[in-house]
Amino acid sequence: MKTSRYSDAQIMGVLKQAEGGVPVSERCREHGMSNASFYKWRSKFGHMDASLIGEMKDLAE
Repeated sequence: MKTSRYSDAQIMGVLKQAEGGVPVSERCREHGMSNASFYKWRSKFGHMDASLIGEMKDLAE
């Protein structure tokens, strides 16, 4: 399986920044990622904090 280009902390940082009111397209361009990746992360990790994401990834492995 392909490993993620972004760490758990980076994913959480991007999601938190987007909550601040900056448009998603602008945020994605700044981080060099697609809008689809952002929305996939938000649906998957939006309600979690960084520690829960790490635990979920450990369980998946």
